[in-house]
Amino acid sequence: MLLKYNVRSLLVRWGSTALTVLGIALTTAIFVGVMALAEGLETALGTTGEPQHVLVRRRGSDSEGSSFIPRDIWPMVRYLPGIARDSRGEPLASAELAVIINLPRRGETQGVNVTVRGLSPESLALRPRVRIVEGRMFRPGLREAIVARRLSERFQNLGLGDEVRFGKGSWRVVGLFEAGNTAFDSEIWVDVNQLASDYNRPGYSSFLLKATDEAALKTLIERIEQERRYPLLAQPEMEYYREQTRVAGPIRALGMFLVLVLGVGAGFAAMNTMDAAVAFRAREIATLRALGFRRRQIGIAFLVESALLGLIGGAIGSALALPVHGLTTGTANWETFSEIIFAFRVTPALMLTGLVFATLVGALGGMLPARRAARQAPALVLREL
Repeated sequence: MLLKYNVRSLLVRWGSTALTVLGIALTTAIFVGVMALAEGLETALGTTGEPQHVLVRRRGSDSEGSSFIPRDIWPMVRYLPGIARDSRGEPLASAELAVIINLPRRGETQGVNVTVRGLSPESLALRPRVRIVEGRMFRPGLREAIVARRLSERFQNLGLGDEVRFGKGSWRVVGLFEAGNTAFDSEIWVDVNQLASDYNRPGYSSFLLKATDEAALKTLIERIEQERRYPLLAQPEMEYYREQTRVAGPIRALGMFLVLVLGVGAGFAAMNTMDAAVAFRAREIATLRALGFRRRQIGIAFLVESALLGLIGGAIGSALALPVHGLTTGTANWETFSEIIFAFRVTPALMLTGLVFATLVGALGGMLPARRAARQAPALVLREL
């Protein structure tokens, strides 16, 4: 009975109810939107790589971009025991070179950093989630490039058939690829030897190796790190990219700060609404007490009413944030100093968190008015009628 009474009261005071719900909804939408941004970034980096892959770079380097490995080391690493082989009996291993270039986004004149990755012929076989969706693979020895579709959509001169300038001249874009929402969706891929020639790089940035199984993976890492002839750092590929997810930390912190500030405001709005409700319904509260309802029941009823305001606002706010799901954006990766492109991810867990957050805001805002309603003395109110 009390619950029906609370719901009907919200409908009767639809003006103040709508304003409070709107405030909580906007706060929830911002919360879900910012968290979806961090979630997308963490997904792009956290899901990059394969479980049996080992990434090798120079010891002491922060990332592939700052790593340098002399070319004469490659034959020694490539044929180590424990590396899987393809149908021709060749090791599934790739020597790669990462270079940062500066390109302007569409509609802009100033450029931002973009990663160009030089690949060996075996590289594509080591990335099963990558597929060419338009055009074809580049041919070794030629100034041809394939570009991540997301990158192509955001930057100038990266469309299929376009010419893009970096290094010592122009490169023709002959294909577009998708990499399954991973960090590779932010890269340009070309032939490793042609890229090394353009940038006068006598070495590689990294080696990517596929181990035969999990036991071989550990053995391979230990063997490479214990080798005294070359100071190399070997680690699982997924671990390398997962370490870069800390760039999402500041985004989450900013989101939490905004939500805290806005949440306090929304909580005060809920408190004002419930305060007005308690004052307006003094007679009704006195009548309920006269009918036998206890103080605690009255207090809980108003608390539930306030939480209901928050729940409705949370549901609307989560729904408002849904359209950003899948939208692509980019930010700087402070590990590689290049742009990383990713998509907003509004997950069911995130929406549920938004609902819980909004309900808590509503409940906290209604605590004091509910306490005041429970403490009203019915005799005094009825005497004033």
